[in-house]
Amino acid sequence: MSQIIPTPKQLQFLDWEMGLFFHFGIRTFYEGHNDWDGKPMALSAFNPVGLDCDGWIRAARDFGAKYAILVCKHHDGFANWPSKYTDYSVAGTPFRDGNSDVVREFTDACRRYGVKVGLYYSPAEAGFTKRTAREYDDYFINQISELLTGYGVIDYLWFDGCGSEGHTYDTARIISAIRSMQPDILIFNMWDPDTRWVGNEAGMAGIHNRSEVSALDFSVLTDRKDDMGQARFMPAECDFRMRDWNWFYSDKDVHTVKSVDELMGLYYYSVGCGANLLLNIGPDRDGKLPQADADRLAEFGAEIRRRFDNPIASTLEAKDGGYKIALGGNKMINHLVLCEDLTEGERIHEFKVSVRSSALHNPVCICEGHAVGHKRILQFPTVRASELHIDITAGEGGYILKSATVYNV
Repeated sequence: MSQIIPTPKQLQFLDWEMGLFFHFGIRTFYEGHNDWDGKPMALSAFNPVGLDCDGWIRAARDFGAKYAILVCKHHDGFANWPSKYTDYSVAGTPFRDGNSDVVREFTDACRRYGVKVGLYYSPAEAGFTKRTAREYDDYFINQISELLTGYGVIDYLWFDGCGSEGHTYDTARIISAIRSMQPDILIFNMWDPDTRWVGNEAGMAGIHNRSEVSALDFSVLTDRKDDMGQARFMPAECDFRMRDWNWFYSDKDVHTVKSVDELMGLYYYSVGCGANLLLNIGPDRDGKLPQADADRLAEFGAEIRRRFDNPIASTLEAKDGGYKIALGGNKMINHLVLCEDLTEGERIHEFKVSVRSSALHNPVCICEGHAVGHKRILQFPTVRASELHIDITAGEGGYILKSATVYNV
């Protein structure tokens, strides 16, 4: 029996499947600025007079996202809430005469639309080396405490490793503070994680993805991995941008908004490979979602539903070390979606799928896979079949296939 068992909240995370990431802050108002470039960004530029967090979250919900993440503080140090621990926050901007709180509007919107609340906080920031390690840990915990005690239940805390290469934090102290303030929170990728970064910002987990790993990728700036000492259940999340070049809004890259075809490919390589999809859109300088991005998001969600909302009627039964799916007669098919019961961990390691029809006396193999996990979307050339046979060719005893759904897309 597998000893690598997921927690209930990790299984809930996988059930979320898709999230929206919102990079919004002082960088939104400074075209051409990049991480760590040292260019000053005065607070006077921050004035999103049409700020519409309800519009962001409504678009996320309608797309099909179950969670959303707001950048509360990026590497530049700008706080999207009126933090008592820095002068570099919304309180020092002309927006609503300094009486604004983007984090408040975001979290309230998430709750209005039934979307799980995620907050991003960059541990590192430009100029943090001016403080001692202890001073920076104090600052870190003070700001995180504001976020985790001032806005109700926070479902997900997203840490970014960029900029922390070579810096030592008092991680035990930091994690103890976080867990004491929000005992049920999910933490992304660092120190005491519940979820992990997939290791790229291209949105791809790939066909070999498994949730059982022993090391974590740290950031795009290093090949370093954090050794966890032993294998643990750690579901992957695949973050990527709607546009090719920028996480924050830019006037210059609207022509790079991804096509529905490319977005669907990334859906197959993330959700379809047992990981979560996290798609970033940078709200514009008015505080709204850019129309091109919002339209493409809606089209993307509609295409997911078009493909997967109307399965072919079938029955599933365990048989001879595998499973049989009966379609009730010959049907044209080209997709199979498998979901494993992960309550006791990932137990299916390899499998193959064969079809039978009235014209086939013996089953013919049409695809093979390396894992099932939370969800495995198998796409294959259209074929006529009356039955599908799933043979588990490698795995641990006690595996359970929770569902198998057949489609003709």
